[in-house]
Amino acid sequence: MALLTLDGVTVRFGARPALDAVALEVAEHEIVCLLGPSGSGKSTLLRVVAGLQRPDAGRVLLSGADQGAVPVHRRGVGLMFQDHQLFPHRDVGANVAFGLRQRGLPRAERERRTAGLLELVGLPDAGSRAVAALSGGEQQRVALARALAPEPALLMLDEPLGQLDRGLRERLVVELRELFHRLGTTVLAVTHDQGEAFALADRVVVMRDGRIAQSGTPLEVWGRPADAFVARFLGFDNVVAATVTTGRASADTVWGPVPLPAPLPGEMVASGERELLVRPAGVRLVDPGGPDGLPCTVESRTFRGHHVTLRLRPRDRATAPPLEAEVALRSAPEPGAEVGVTFAPQDVVLLG
Repeated sequence: MALLTLDGVTVRFGARPALDAVALEVAEHEIVCLLGPSGSGKSTLLRVVAGLQRPDAGRVLLSGADQGAVPVHRRGVGLMFQDHQLFPHRDVGANVAFGLRQRGLPRAERERRTAGLLELVGLPDAGSRAVAALSGGEQQRVALARALAPEPALLMLDEPLGQLDRGLRERLVVELRELFHRLGTTVLAVTHDQGEAFALADRVVVMRDGRIAQSGTPLEVWGRPADAFVARFLGFDNVVAATVTTGRASADTVWGPVPLPAPLPGEMVASGERELLVRPAGVRLVDPGGPDGLPCTVESRTFRGHHVTLRLRPRDRATAPPLEAEVALRSAPEPGAEVGVTFAPQDVVLLG
């Protein structure tokens, strides 16, 4: 049995559905990240599960029990917001112990649990410190300890690292994943940051206009986006219409023939009009005078740390969109250079 089940959940704000018959299950001990652009319904879904927003239709079940008549404080879920919402007039220990005090735990037990949680999140001996004296990363850890204190059946995170700088986010997301797996915590997290979602999650759920566009492991979603929307949301711009013919090893596009990856055993690619993604790493530069390459001009190049991203404009194909390529630092041609382009089939994905 799933720990959390959403059964046809719909929420409308006026005529527009913020959630449109969403069906989702989260297994016990699973970390699920909701990913999508602003307005896709991620935070509304979290608020429905927490009981802060009543659905217009559908059900929310925790361990099989319908939560429709269960108030927020009885649902046994923890919720951690982007802005942490710590109590500035209380010290760190009192913030962590707040939920334990509300549940009536004896003082000695509260102190023991608080000390253990602060140790767990890497803030030992911080109980007497003022919240205002903490860095952003330390406040995030205190908020996490407070959310974990009541031992919720389900922990929900709403953009938990959104206010931190990138270096700190990248470090903390790894620590969070290790901590949740060590504790066996079931997590439902909302983020707009793809890197954060893919580093944290066991399963990624991409949302669009109140519906689930794709659900799968990080490897599945990244490796085979469900459609052009998911591909572009993940940052892949090399998406183009393609004509596929059964039995042919390439598809016809405005860029010319694009080789297709070998089909999986038993898989048959049907003929028809599709959309096709070429990952930037699969756009290969060759001699511009060669017989097989697509002639292109380098419009721009952007330093990305470990590689350079090139924007390439196909020549002699007025309707062809530009291409994005990833190349090594030392082999990046200058803007204005003429290059040839071929495509690596292992980096081509048929969408839809």
